[in-house]
Amino acid sequence: FTMNMYLFVYDLMQFCGHSWIFTNMMIRFMTFGKDSLADTFYSIGLVMRLCQLLSVLEILHILVGIDKSRLLPRFLQITERIIVLFVVINSQEEVQGKYVVCVLFFLWNLLDVIRYTYNMLARMGIYYLPLTWLNFSLCILLYPLSVLAKGFAICVSLPYFESFGTYSIKLPFPFAFSIYFPYVLKMYLPVLFIGMCFIIQNLFYERKAHLGTGNIKNKRS
Repeated sequence: FTMNMYLFVYDLMQFCGHSWIFTNMMIRFMTFGKDSLADTFYSIGLVMRLCQLLSVLEILHILVGIDKSRLLPRFLQITERIIVLFVVINSQEEVQGKYVVCVLFFLWNLLDVIRYTYNMLARMGIYYLPLTWLNFSLCILLYPLSVLAKGFAICVSLPYFESFGTYSIKLPFPFAFSIYFPYVLKMYLPVLFIGMCFIIQNLFYERKAHLGTGNIKNKRS
């Protein structure tokens, strides 16, 4: 009971954070139109970073056994966001004003508002069929789009990493060793898309497990 209450509070905190971000984005867009897209990061970036840092706890939840989700897919999803948000977007001010950041935040928060709403109700033993269907179906459509947005954000950032030398390291003699960070990002791109294939496969597995005919009948009863 104590662990279930803890997980409920965690899901509630994440729901509140992502709901605030999503609502803020919608209101700003309806008020200022396209002008609101350029400063999306400046208006919601802090809360977005806090929510993503908090999501690292989900890996710990799986490791200690209080969350029965599969570790590797969740680990990949969380690390993808951490890398793109903190390493790529947060470190390059020129990238923060790009429209792709707004698109990426919209996709992330739309998925998370639905996911944490479903999780909160599930902690209480409530399974609302339309919400269950939405949670395990919409992600299959939107997750590939978010990966494409991540890849595009990385490509957009490459010229700035090349110009400013951010995270590139050149060790002095006698080591004669250097790390050119744009190459690291280029090598990460295929890893990102390979991970996408694995995660989509897991999403289909979860959808079948939760929306199978037998499970639907059990939840209805």
